[in-house]
Amino acid sequence: MSDEPVGVGPWPGGPEAWPRAADGGPDPRYDPELLEHGDRRNVADPYRYLTVEAIVADMDHRRDADAFLHVAIENWAHDLNIGSVVRTANAFNAAGVHIVGRRRWNRRGAMVTDRYLHVHHHPDVETLVAWAAGEGLPIVGVDNVPGSVPLEHRALPARCVLLLGQESSGLTPQAQAACDVVVHITQHGSTRSLNAGAAAAVAMHSWALQHL
Repeated sequence: MSDEPVGVGPWPGGPEAWPRAADGGPDPRYDPELLEHGDRRNVADPYRYLTVEAIVADMDHRRDADAFLHVAIENWAHDLNIGSVVRTANAFNAAGVHIVGRRRWNRRGAMVTDRYLHVHHHPDVETLVAWAAGEGLPIVGVDNVPGSVPLEHRALPARCVLLLGQESSGLTPQAQAACDVVVHITQHGSTRSLNAGAAAAVAMHSWALQHL
């Protein structure tokens, strides 16, 4: 493993060389602290030195209005995989992440990527369903339960909500009933199921292959 520090150091050339706005003043998209001291955050290179608000605004701007993804996660037992799901949702520029059930969740696995996402809370599945219906978004469940269909080669809606259950028990019966369809990832080994975070990544990537 390299001993080199992550990220970049101070903006080359000092304050006199910092980015400027059209009127000649400081560019408000850039964080003066990061410009002065360096940016060690877990962000892609084009977002170095930008404020959190500027990054969120750019991600929103780049998202296709006709093809976007929301990710919802049932949170009944403080599942540690939620942070991993959130981090993956950020990687695919999800339009929103929805925590269903308990409001509090373990953010460690998210690696602070939740700062750059629109995170919403719904106290129960019924509330999520009402929100999705109001937005005209179908709900696609991801779980290997009876009646689910293979994810492979299935056309996924361009605008939808992917709903994931927690690691131990998967989607609750209420969540399964709320889905327009439930898909599963075909497995070829001996394990009963995939890790919830891994399954979420496969499902999001499958959607991205079709629509991004």
